Amino acid sequence: MDTAERTGLVTRFTEEVIEESEIEALFEESDGPTAYVGYAPTGEMHIGHFTTMRKLADFLEAGINVTVLVADLHAHLDDAKSPFELLDARSEYYRTAIEAMIGAAGADPSGVSFVRGTEFQLEAPYTMDLYRMLAETTLSRAQRAGSEVVRQSDNPKLGGLVYTLMQALDVAALDADIAYGGIDQRGIYMLAREQLPSQGYDKPACVFAPLLSGLSGGKMSASEAGSKINLTDDDNAVEEKIGGAYCPAGEAEDNGVLEYLRFLVFPILEERGRSFVVERPEEYGGNLTYDGYDSLESDFVSGELHPADLKPAVATAISDVIDPVRERLSEEPELLASAYPETHG
Repeated sequence: MDTAERTGLVTRFTEEVIEESEIEALFEESDGPTAYVGYAPTGEMHIGHFTTMRKLADFLEAGINVTVLVADLHAHLDDAKSPFELLDARSEYYRTAIEAMIGAAGADPSGVSFVRGTEFQLEAPYTMDLYRMLAETTLSRAQRAGSEVVRQSDNPKLGGLVYTLMQALDVAALDADIAYGGIDQRGIYMLAREQLPSQGYDKPACVFAPLLSGLSGGKMSASEAGSKINLTDDDNAVEEKIGGAYCPAGEAEDNGVLEYLRFLVFPILEERGRSFVVERPEEYGGNLTYDGYDSLESDFVSGELHPADLKPAVATAISDVIDPVRERLSEEPELLASAYPETHG
């Protein structure tokens, strides 16, 4: 692939890229630029994680060296969302689930490097760099950078502020040319671009994934069971959640059902060389076949495609997409039981 094709893979299905010209330059300067994405092992992983994880298949195809950070210390620093005694179990579960998602997206998980935060965040030079950032960053700047990521309050704990600076520093510590994450991470990576050069590091290019709408309307919430599909949901649970999802006829904006199709289902179907089929009785026009998302959205907005016909097809497609992940996690039920004893123990 040439530079334009590789850049196209990196930037497709994204919310924002800063800056595309920087990514093009990375490909011109190096055969194998590096990218990293971090996940704090807090709550059980769900389909929202899968949409961002699918993007790693594009990175790998473009010839990028990918590192996944299982950010165990971050998981506790953010208002103790993960107790210290569960960090090992949750980190192991996250790695297994992430490997399964990468494989289900059509990429080889063995091509991804995994690292835990505790492997490098407790010793020099990381600690010295962190102290420098602490000395140079104001309270308001740290709060603003992490406002969409760490838990907010009128009297914030120091852990959330340190979390923000650590995430910015992780980019340099992992030698990443590209920082990748959800668009909610934007403030932190803008802080990285602002501060890392003063510490002798290059500023990273940034690729941001969209945050999906929840199935119940509004943004997806990890604490609201009905707003998301869990990676372990069986076919009946997926069908029930999609069947009851917010999906008003003719409206594409904030429509979680359509967003699942755009950012997860269609990219994976393309990887598998398959079309998306909506089955309808002949009296209502017969089956519809789509090879890309744009034509489906056009039919939905025009009224040609009704939610009642779309939802069963989406439920079937999502079940098919997550099935390899479900199977992988079912092979080691003790992972979930150890990581989340209150719900799976």
